[in-house]
Amino acid sequence: MDLNMQWHHEIRGKKAVEALEKNGFTAAYFPDRASAAAHLLSLVPDGASVGFGGSMTIQAMDIKPKLTQKGCTLLDHGIEGLTPAERSALRRKQLTSDVFLCSSNALTMQGELVNVDGTGNRVAAMMFGPERVIVVAGTNKLVNTLDEAHARIKAVAGPVNNKRLNYPNPCVQSGECMDCRSKSRLCNLTAIIHRRPPLTDIHVLVIGEALGY
Repeated sequence: MDLNMQWHHEIRGKKAVEALEKNGFTAAYFPDRASAAAHLLSLVPDGASVGFGGSMTIQAMDIKPKLTQKGCTLLDHGIEGLTPAERSALRRKQLTSDVFLCSSNALTMQGELVNVDGTGNRVAAMMFGPERVIVVAGTNKLVNTLDEAHARIKAVAGPVNNKRLNYPNPCVQSGECMDCRSKSRLCNLTAIIHRRPPLTDIHVLVIGEALGY
């Protein structure tokens, strides 16, 4: 990465961490995915049950084999070949997992986590249920305001995730949210975590790279 861009990622990432900490989250900045992955693994107890929120950022960190080495039980509804009933059962188990891993669609410079979900399992687990929630987000997801967060989700996260999942929704053709009424619509609910919920231990790892959607 260009050194000037690296500086920009770092200065914004650290400001976001300060805002997150003021809002009650445990937060830290990491220059790259490798250092963030090492810290994430240190937060997961050996033998823990670990839920996954369908994050491409988590996938890019390549931590699943290392979690297996720690004796963890992986609750991953994204595994190929599962039946709809099996996926649903895993989503429910994630709600009471020891650790839940996910990303955020956008993170404001005021320290707010903004997410849009299709079924709501990810945002439900982020807010209450698991003993610990670890949110990882590249600095490409940093935005200045809630309005910018919603704009980012409509212009980037929504369409690209629809493309990734091969859903036949209008945004796959247009490249931007069309506020469709499709049965396979991914954008059914929006959750904004303004402050850390008092009964949920949330760690936010901000990574100085462009990761995920």
